Amino acid sequence: MSVTDEPSPCHTQEGQHMELGKVKIRQRLLRAFTVVLFFSFALTGTILSVVMRFAAITGDGYLGVYQDLGRVQNTQLVLVIVMFIVAVIVTYFLSNSLTKPIEKLGKFALELGKGNFTPNDYKFREYELEELNSALNKAAKQLGEYDSEQRKFFQNVSHELRTPLTSIKCYAEGITFGIMDPKKAGETISKESDKLADMVTNLLYIAKMDNVLTAYKKTQTDLIKLIKECAERQNAIAAKEEITLKCDFDEDEIPYNCIDELMSRAVDNLLSNAIRYAKTTVTLSCKKEANKIIIKVTDDGEGIKEEDLPHVFERFYKGKGGNIGIGLSIVKSIADQHSAKIEVKNEEQGGASFEIIL
Repeated sequence: MSVTDEPSPCHTQEGQHMELGKVKIRQRLLRAFTVVLFFSFALTGTILSVVMRFAAITGDGYLGVYQDLGRVQNTQLVLVIVMFIVAVIVTYFLSNSLTKPIEKLGKFALELGKGNFTPNDYKFREYELEELNSALNKAAKQLGEYDSEQRKFFQNVSHELRTPLTSIKCYAEGITFGIMDPKKAGETISKESDKLADMVTNLLYIAKMDNVLTAYKKTQTDLIKLIKECAERQNAIAAKEEITLKCDFDEDEIPYNCIDELMSRAVDNLLSNAIRYAKTTVTLSCKKEANKIIIKVTDDGEGIKEEDLPHVFERFYKGKGGNIGIGLSIVKSIADQHSAKIEVKNEEQGGASFEIIL
């Protein structure tokens, strides 16, 4: 038994819409030509009728003119019929010249909707159609890049989630079968659970990034107060790692219009990152310089390798001793949402510094 491919109802409906669109364009063009012909010949006929009446009233001297005008009027009627036939033919070819490019672009748009983001190589003589095609190709390229990034993102997420879950499961089974020390296994499970919880929190923030401007509103915020609160939250973690957390502020208050929840998250992530790499001290500052506000987090660790510096804000990029590679990418996204810059560099005295420049 052979199976033949039949067009799906969706494709059939799309084709019907396109054919209906062609018919409507032709009808509109034909109506336009007909109206123009009607008014032009009606105006000519009116003028001829007036002249003929004038010739009839003025007498026999104008009889020849009257007869000539009658023949002209008959000729005009024949011309109307001929021009109407020409209008029909011109309408057909003109409508095809308009509908075929539109049909091509319509099919291309439908392909984009189905997930085929390959740009087309169409060329159009009309400037407007060429501009539209260029815009669609640009959109196809951007959608292709976004789709590729999303696939890569989910692959990385799957891998990063699987690692701590596998570790937790192995140590839990080790305790169950009595082949691991419960205390050490419990510490590892707790550590991996914290890592997993932190990862889930970061992933939730990434999910919010695309809709952050509609989900939140910027408010006037005291950055000094906000940063001090971040430092208090991170101080317990720093103390556990035997790291001293220092704050350096020149002013008591620095107002700024921002999304305070996200700005807090950015500072928390920078502090958490600095604590992970610091030897003894992490310094946090917020200062005004000319027309800028600079939030700076510095650690006294080994610094960042030169080859890693250009990639530290990429999602899931992990340098030496890195965690999961999400925290700093979130900081970059938050900075972008606030039209701010973020810079990273190694300090001459050792360690690395991150600056959010508002």
